[in-house]
Amino acid sequence: MPDPLRLLRDAFAAAIDAASPARCVPPALPSPPRGRTVVVGAGKAAAAMARAVEEHWKGDFSGTVVTARGHAVTCERIEVIESAHPVPAAEGQRAALHLLERVRGLGPDDLVLCLLSGGGSALLPLPAEVLSLEDKQAITRALLRSGASIGEINTVRRHLSRIKGGRLGVACHPARLVTLAISDVPGDLPADIASGPTVADPTTCADALAVLDRLSIRAPELVRESLARGAWESVKPGDPRLAGTEFRLVATPQGSLEAAARVAAASGVQPVVLSDRLEGEAREVGRDIAALARRVLDSGVPCAPPCLLLSGGETTVTVRGDGVGGRNVEFLLAFGIALGPCDGVHALAGDTDGIDGKAAVAGAVWRPDTLQRARRLELDPQRFLDANDAHSLFAALGDQVVTGPTLTNVNDFRAVLIQ
Repeated sequence: MPDPLRLLRDAFAAAIDAASPARCVPPALPSPPRGRTVVVGAGKAAAAMARAVEEHWKGDFSGTVVTARGHAVTCERIEVIESAHPVPAAEGQRAALHLLERVRGLGPDDLVLCLLSGGGSALLPLPAEVLSLEDKQAITRALLRSGASIGEINTVRRHLSRIKGGRLGVACHPARLVTLAISDVPGDLPADIASGPTVADPTTCADALAVLDRLSIRAPELVRESLARGAWESVKPGDPRLAGTEFRLVATPQGSLEAAARVAAASGVQPVVLSDRLEGEAREVGRDIAALARRVLDSGVPCAPPCLLLSGGETTVTVRGDGVGGRNVEFLLAFGIALGPCDGVHALAGDTDGIDGKAAVAGAVWRPDTLQRARRLELDPQRFLDANDAHSLFAALGDQVVTGPTLTNVNDFRAVLIQ
């Protein structure tokens, strides 16, 4: 049996590597056009995707991508702009305008290659007409703290934008449009990856208003009135300007979980991929996985030890305390508290982009003696959970997982090793 923490870290590394732009972008590149090639894109992986294009594209091209601060890589022919995430900033707004300018005036012999990945929604904040960036920032902050699902958040984002919800795709018409996407959303729905700037949107202004109402999100009357009368409707399925466009998924959460499973199997540990699309409150998901781990220990169902329970998706955190949040560490702490003292169970939870919540930390590990070590330091795990401050507890214990920006993003990674 390999060292438990080494196995968990190797599985996490394999999951990240499976979604590396250098690995997944080149095989998906389209054939060059007769005319011009313009590259645009947004997301935490956008700069690394752009470099992969530069290293493998045959023919002339130019372009611009926007990525999160700290995620830029050097490109020679594609401009890389950095902006803020997860709350949008003025740099992203200027970048969005620049992307629209890049694709303006193209013809049917030209190609637009759009590179999208997680984080693209915040990085392309071009507010709807007469809506200010400040208003959009305030609504985004409220949504992020509300416990809303990524689908709900992006439904609102698409309808407060001049570039998301298919609008960038329409701007590319009549050029050929091929989108390469690294999915960071449960279900890999194209309309939710970076809020779908190049694809049709089946949701409506009324749906966006319903999200704001259900979550009691305060919004200016201008926003509510515009949504109520459908003034900011997105591009809908069947729009002829999107006919013939292509959307290619180049990396997915499921693919990364399968890569982690292969690491476990090679070590003689049975992998069980539970799901790549778990959603809900992080602490509730943590308690559910703890109950499943107990079931494995007690009855060998759904697998007998040694086994590795793997899951992905995107949980949420309703922030009520004064901590920095972080859905993966909140999951892990709730998991450990619910599990209790338990020999033979180790776990790792981390965000595959290397940043969990507002902390520049991917996640953390759980050991069989984590609760005892915390109490020896007079640290109360439940108090940290109540404060949404799990990062501080794991930092004090020396159990954080720090990768730095990974330059990709297939969302949450959770692995529970049961021996």
